[in-house]
Amino acid sequence: MPELPEVETVRRGLAPALVGRRFARVTLRRPDLRFPFPARFAKRLTGARVEALRRRAKYMIADLSSGEALVLHLGMTGRFRVETPVDAEEPGGFYHEVPPHPAHDHVVFEMEAGPTVTYNDVRRFGFMTLLPLDRLEASPPFAGMGIEPLGPELDGARLAALFAGRRTPLKAALLDQRLVAGLGNIYVCEALFRARLSPEAPAGSVATPTGRPKASAKLLAASIRAVLEEAVAVGGSTLRDHAQVDGSQGAFQERFRVYDREAEPCVTPGCRGIVRRLVQSGRSTFYCPQCQPIRPLKAAAES
Repeated sequence: MPELPEVETVRRGLAPALVGRRFARVTLRRPDLRFPFPARFAKRLTGARVEALRRRAKYMIADLSSGEALVLHLGMTGRFRVETPVDAEEPGGFYHEVPPHPAHDHVVFEMEAGPTVTYNDVRRFGFMTLLPLDRLEASPPFAGMGIEPLGPELDGARLAALFAGRRTPLKAALLDQRLVAGLGNIYVCEALFRARLSPEAPAGSVATPTGRPKASAKLLAASIRAVLEEAVAVGGSTLRDHAQVDGSQGAFQERFRVYDREAEPCVTPGCRGIVRRLVQSGRSTFYCPQCQPIRPLKAAAES
């Protein structure tokens, strides 16, 4: 599934085609994706102008002049294609390239005096919906969503406050969308490696008994931000079905330090460790046992 940097990359690629333009025509080639489209979906969009295109966690949100918000989620294989009379572009390329097939073009947005934007989704795990703009944060899926990892609220103090007293593994806490919204498996593995923290350490181990941040909390917050900003700058990781708008391939997978590098030497200078993989909650975790020693639960909690 595309993670936050991939969604942000797609958002940036779509913005020039959508923002400031009205939907001249919307064509649905099936009644649903993961969920059925809202009632009168095409009609409610037609004529509305896109005032802004933003991101919340792994969702894209188009603020509309109609007072509604068009919420877009890529699911596992969703991708957009932008076509003009002279060329066609796609936000991104692929780590494992699978060319899109026209049979999976499910939604077509024809923009007024502008390009055509087509949504293609092989597995149809993505979805689109319309929500009242003034009640967006109180509506599913945004109600109860955690802080933005690229927002100003993410720092060591906030992480310590969120994780204090929690004995769930640190990696699981970082993937909990009710705490920090938008973090996914790849970037959590990479951030934990940079922060030299065990993925199995209790989440509360980054906070003092009174909930104040330890140095590890501050380092983890800085590592999360650095990893995400670096990934966004190079277009994400483009794993499997993720794609950018302009057809270029994201390059962050070339910078992985531990993710998908099982049995390879650790990249830390002077470290003789070998990257290992373990399974946590059904997901692969990659780490260096030398740089990120997995300590016993009690010892990690007291450190």
